[in-house]
Parts: sequence; C-alpha cells; structure tokens
Amino acid sequence: MNIIIFGPPGAGKGTQSDFIVKRHNLFHVSTGDLLRNEIKKKTQLGEQISSIVNKGSLVSDEIVSTLIRNVVSLVEYKNRFIFDGYPRNLLQAKNLDKILNENKQKIDLVLKLSVSLDTIKKRILERQVLEKRADDNEETAIKRFKTYELSTEPVIEYYKKLNILKEINGERSITQINKEISDIIDTI
Repeated sequence: MNIIIFGPPGAGKGTQSDFIVKRHNLFHVSTGDLLRNEIKKKTQLGEQISSIVNKGSLVSDEIVSTLIRNVVSLVEYKNRFIFDGYPRNLLQAKNLDKILNENKQKIDLVLKLSVSLDTIKKRILERQVLEKRADDNEETAIKRFKTYELSTEPVIEYYKKLNILKEINGERSITQINKEISDIIDTI
C-alpha cells in the first residue's frame, strides 16, 4: 500500500507519518530527507542540489523526480511508501503516478490533515519553544500556511477526483488522529 499525507506545516504530518510507518511497516519518503541525504553522500547530484540550496533557490521538480524515481525503484520498499508532503503541485502528482506506474505501483490512499490557521500558529509557537527551530515563528507560519493552501489545492482536487482522498480532522489529539488513520488504513 502506498500513501500520501498532506497538511500545512505544523499539522502533524511527521508525527502521523512516524506512527503509520511503525504500525504498518511502511517506508517514509520526505523530499527534504532525500535532498539532505544526497548532499551528505556527496554525489554529483548532491553537489548540484547543495549549490542550488546554498543560493537560496528551490530544487527543480526534475531533480526531485529523479530522487523519487530512485527510491520508488527499490524493490524492498515496493508498495510500502508513505509520501510526506509530496507531491506539492499537480505536475509532481502526475509525475509520481507515472513513476509508480513504471514500477507497477499506485497510490492507494491520500490523507489530508485539516487544521485551522489558529491551531497551526499555536502549534508552531509550542514547537518553537520545544525544538528551538529558527524558522518557527508566527509570520513564517502564516506565510507557509497560505503557500500550502494555494499550491496544494489543485493536488487535493486531483486525488479527490480519483476517489482516494480521506480528510482527517487534524484539530484533535494525536491519539484520536492515529486511531482514525488506522481505521481507514485497515479498510484498504
């Protein structure tokens, strides 16, 4: 089973992904982790990514697709992926479908954690205190929330039309969200 989990920054995607990975023996795919790992390995692609990131630019869809293709082709993870926050746009969604199809796989479930901006601001401020993340502040939270809403709306609609989207109330406790997600996954 392959799953995508969406939600704005601070919605709990990472927390829920970790839970799903442990409970359902899936492999967590985060584009940020893939990019950092490639840089760390000092491959030619890693050097290219490092140069782009150091300039403050965004890595192209083409580079991200290459990394996704490399991971999806690993036989040991076949039909055991949870994509965290990817795809971020419609082009990436269609490309992911193509990559999965080439590897005789598909997306089985898309989870959308729905959380209000007020809740996101509160969580980001709590996370700022606990994790001391420099990018966790109210202004950044608002900007990221709006960017998320604008960029992912077409992607959400795409998966809704495929009838594989399940919306989860992300305002509740972690345990309640875990239970709802498990109940949904158990029906697949």
